[in-house]
Amino acid sequence: MTTVALVDWGTSSFRLWLIDRSGAVLAERRSEEGMSTLAPDRFEPVLRAHLSALDPAVRPVRVVICGMAGARQGWREAPYRPVPVALDALPEAAICVPAADLDVRILPGLSVPDRDAPDVLRGEETQLLGLALEDPALDGLVAMPGTHTKWVRLEKGVVRGFSTVMTGELFALLSRESLLRHTIGDCRPSGDPESPAFTAGLAAALAAPARLTGLLFGIRAGGLLHGATGVPAADRLSGLMIGADVAGALHDTPMDVPVILVASGGLADAYAAALACAGRTVRRVEADDAVRRGLTHAAGRIWPA
Repeated sequence: MTTVALVDWGTSSFRLWLIDRSGAVLAERRSEEGMSTLAPDRFEPVLRAHLSALDPAVRPVRVVICGMAGARQGWREAPYRPVPVALDALPEAAICVPAADLDVRILPGLSVPDRDAPDVLRGEETQLLGLALEDPALDGLVAMPGTHTKWVRLEKGVVRGFSTVMTGELFALLSRESLLRHTIGDCRPSGDPESPAFTAGLAAALAAPARLTGLLFGIRAGGLLHGATGVPAADRLSGLMIGADVAGALHDTPMDVPVILVASGGLADAYAAALACAGRTVRRVEADDAVRRGLTHAAGRIWPA
């Protein structure tokens, strides 16, 4: 039986799905061995270790990868494709990585080469491919939250443009390295989209995103004056950051443009709450399903037989 390994290799995580010729998932592997933990010469050993853990009877020799393994600091750079780009053309641009006894392909990322507003993404293009395969006529704004949130203008399988917001990274820096660390401590947000502190932060940032830096200092003041520390402080910071992110993305997006949220877990709930607070109806798509669908399609295009 011919099997293929689908790999989504991010900055902080590794995900592998083993599929058969029909696309059925036979096995799955996950770890925290993302690009940030690996030197370029460690990617191949990590991949081989995960493949070796699979049943020898179905162990694949074909591997298709998306994400940060194709970054300049990754395993082997897969050059960006500038927008506008038809997502269905991405498999043809996959690069081949030399690896004994393995056929490894890495999909390219996308870029906005505008000198005044340059931007890049990796990994999300494969989720977008999966989304476009599910709904070829889709025309809307795609929200893809994460450490670096992506807002993508997708039109019938073509990426017209996108922008990146460092929401998750800024949250981490502010909560751990800034003055706010004294108020938040070691606490993480509750993850409850109905938390009073989170919803208050959302409402404040959506109403006045230009005041974000002042609203942030209010977290410190609230801790000193009213005892709003720990989890409530982390929830308010999360609400402020996500609210400002959503306000910026929707600023020049007409109300009749559909919004599609590609995300998983608590982050999906948080952004869904923010978009609803902004008055938008949102269609939710599970991120894992989208990237696996995109990788499966890419494998079928790269190895048609």
